[in-house]
Amino acid sequence: MRGLTLPGALDEAAAAHPDTAVTFPSSHERVSLAELADATVALARGLVADGVEPGERVGVFSRNNADFLVAVIGVTRAGAVACPLPLPTSAADLAGYAARLVAVTAAAGARRVVTGAGVDGIVRRLGPILSGLSFAGVATTAAGDGPAAGGGGAVRLGGSAAGGGRGGGLPVVAESDVAIVQFTSGSTSLPKGVVLTHRNVVHGTAAIVDGIELGRPGDHGATWLPLYHDMGLFGTLAAVLIGTPMTVWAPSTFIKDPAGWLRDFAAMGCTVSPSPNFGYDALLTAVGPDELVGVDLRRWRIAFNGAEPVNPATVDRFLERFGPAGFAAETMFPVYGMAEATLAVTFPPLGRGPVTTWVDRDRLARDGVANPAPAGSPGARGLVALGGPVRGMRLRVVDEKRQPLPDGTVGEIEIGGDAVTAGYLTADADPTITLRAAAAAAAAAAAGAGSPAAGDAWLGTGDLGFVAGGELYISGRRKEMIIIRGVNYYPEDAEALVRDAPGVHRRRCVAVADMDDAGGETLTVIAETSLEDAGGRVLLEAELRASVAAALGLSEVAVRLVAPDALPRTSSGKFRRAEARDLARSRPR
Repeated sequence: MRGLTLPGALDEAAAAHPDTAVTFPSSHERVSLAELADATVALARGLVADGVEPGERVGVFSRNNADFLVAVIGVTRAGAVACPLPLPTSAADLAGYAARLVAVTAAAGARRVVTGAGVDGIVRRLGPILSGLSFAGVATTAAGDGPAAGGGGAVRLGGSAAGGGRGGGLPVVAESDVAIVQFTSGSTSLPKGVVLTHRNVVHGTAAIVDGIELGRPGDHGATWLPLYHDMGLFGTLAAVLIGTPMTVWAPSTFIKDPAGWLRDFAAMGCTVSPSPNFGYDALLTAVGPDELVGVDLRRWRIAFNGAEPVNPATVDRFLERFGPAGFAAETMFPVYGMAEATLAVTFPPLGRGPVTTWVDRDRLARDGVANPAPAGSPGARGLVALGGPVRGMRLRVVDEKRQPLPDGTVGEIEIGGDAVTAGYLTADADPTITLRAAAAAAAAAAAGAGSPAAGDAWLGTGDLGFVAGGELYISGRRKEMIIIRGVNYYPEDAEALVRDAPGVHRRRCVAVADMDDAGGETLTVIAETSLEDAGGRVLLEAELRASVAAALGLSEVAVRLVAPDALPRTSSGKFRRAEARDLARSRPR
């Protein structure tokens, strides 16, 4: 099954481009594809010798370094299922993080975790909480030393795999086998595991390659996103599996110094990179016009903007700010994707700049109709076009009875295709049964039978949107819709009205449905602020409340202010709305 599985595709890339490298500046590593392939074989043999069984779920706990890729691909080469585990986003949230990690490993049914270099301290602190798990480092497992308590240390790279050619003596892996369980970041609920087969992974990464013509002469991929997140993982694998150079930074490199990251990105001649919208906001905050002297962005070819709503104001400001440094309008690439699709769902046409469509905000929320409105006018909402389905992907918009809707009408987005998941793992489901069902569905898909990945079956995304002119527009999430007295309100509309107000810290705010002191329904805006003066905070609350109430024609509006960086986020940077609401409730007024 060479080339139709994750390790098979790596072997093909390593054979064709043995010296092409993945570089990890934060850990000072440079790994060629030949070395990477050999390292995954060594790890796979160590896992099999240690008793890992085909189909077993194995956690992968690593920073953005070579060990992460070795672990994910090595686990799948051993016939097991790689389950990337999130790292804590801050030391302050370690208790909450531990609870989420317990839920993730329980849903996966994982008994062992392969660890990479640099996580020893975290493992020691979490060990008592995760006492049911066996931890083994990448290096010790690859060396055949068996399980080791604690972290791993970098695997020894280089040389040839022992015995009869690469992968000899290891289990045969089929495209219908489950390769990865990718846990969603859980912005609205506890994380759930997206079951992805080798077929899903190969087709999903191929769709990314096809959609941006990745592999053009001079192409060089780059990411600072965590590799345990779908946008970081599958974006990186897309480059690796076709032999395109890739540079992977630690997320902290970007978060702590966006301007420094941009200078390094440009100096290396990187051409393709992904980021959620907040990453482009961070660059706008960190890099002023005067700081662009000597920064050449002309080689930047694709700047993916996805994983959260694309803000038209951010797009416009970014083009204006970085255009003088050579950033072309067509480089900004707003997309729609999700773990369930092995990342890519829709891409815009290559070579076209971003397109914003303006619609009547009230008609969109209350009637589900995208009526045109003058750009930037009061009562208008700008939505960025996200293009059409990528290769092998099907998409439709349906009503509550799952009947297709005409263009310009809001409904739930459904997807289908070779890259679409066959199912989920959740903490309240038997993971063995779920995995068997997923593998059976994937096998049926390979044979052309109906499943969520083939035929006429569809997977509901939970996202709301519409199609116009052959392109997808996202209007919100079904679970996040705020309903007051039977009328729908998108949280994004309220957030757009207040995020740029003076006093709101770094444009950080969320809108949620809540209850007032009398038990009535309210639209509550929770905003971060650095204001400490009580009078200033009262004034800011009043101004924000008046702005939202007037624009939306809604009297049931409340505003809660929290400290800078207090709003909880997911591993991908999205705000956790439910936790934010609970946080605001717990704070004294």
